[in-house]
Amino acid sequence: MQASTTVALSMLTLVPGAMGGSETYARELTAQLATTDEFAVTAYVPRNAAGFSRGIPEVVVDGVRTGPTTGARVRALASASLGRARSATSLRSSRVAHYPFTIPAPRPARGQAFVQSLLDVQHLELPALFSKAELAFRRVFYEGAAKKADAVITISDFAKTRMVELLDIPAERIHVAQLGVDADAFVPNLGVREDFVLYPARGWKHKNHARLLQAMELIRRVRPEMRLVLTGGGLDQLGTVPEWVDVRGLVSVDELRDLYRRAAVLAFPSLYEGFGLPPLEAMASGCPVAATNAGSVPEVCTGAAVLFDPYDPDAIAAGILEAIERSADLTERGLAQVQKFTWSRCRDAHLDVYRAVA
Repeated sequence: MQASTTVALSMLTLVPGAMGGSETYARELTAQLATTDEFAVTAYVPRNAAGFSRGIPEVVVDGVRTGPTTGARVRALASASLGRARSATSLRSSRVAHYPFTIPAPRPARGQAFVQSLLDVQHLELPALFSKAELAFRRVFYEGAAKKADAVITISDFAKTRMVELLDIPAERIHVAQLGVDADAFVPNLGVREDFVLYPARGWKHKNHARLLQAMELIRRVRPEMRLVLTGGGLDQLGTVPEWVDVRGLVSVDELRDLYRRAAVLAFPSLYEGFGLPPLEAMASGCPVAATNAGSVPEVCTGAAVLFDPYDPDAIAAGILEAIERSADLTERGLAQVQKFTWSRCRDAHLDVYRAVA
């Protein structure tokens, strides 16, 4: 394979700071693709995401600007598809068009290999959490596109299984590229930890903050000194919280890593995850993990976390308390578990897909 085989990473629906783990995935992918010369990869980003890519050439498409709402996404999609994005012309001439943020904008050209990243099918599993407009949008641009793609890349065996079952896509067209953690970038704390529970997650409904708050009320009956620290965007949706809750909002990478090192435990009560990076980041920091038994999380945390039913506040509270009691054991298990997940392995899975479709 010659480096003249071109790959376009079309990320024209990227909304910087508003996309959670999918944003981490795409950014780390650009960095990893810069380490190989097998393919000539170029990233295409909207005007408001200039500088997003790490290490590979980046084309800023001036005619496209994105926003966090479904309407803003539709407008960005229209801008990319109606020819307003002249600087994206070379995107459609590449051999492979890959869409890390799922939505094929612009649509691949005739004869161009089409690779879609589809990280989960949460909207089919928990439809009540989505508006009618969002469900209709995903029906077309997630499900419809997946059925047309030459290859679909997802991030866990769990997600692949559900896509085969719910979308009726042949298993051989879905490829798993598990996410990674740069364990060397974290400094694990093997000593004394502080009296707070950490939950880094955006204020999306499936992140299940309300039940975590109920669980913390139970925990504080036996450990009144225990506090809760929340980080992530959109937390204003939670409304008024008790005085023992510290809502930090969006924090820097360094601040989050410091919180991982100091926290008594990471709580991760999400109702649904296609992968779930925070448990691994916590493990890399030596932080014990108490996590949901839903979605892909048991696959990611195998044997290195206390798992609980995320729909039961009593179970969440018991899981958090158990993780604190088992702190030394879980720290050791977590440091071993995180070594199994690297960004280079994630990159290699993508390269295998590019080879197959090109």
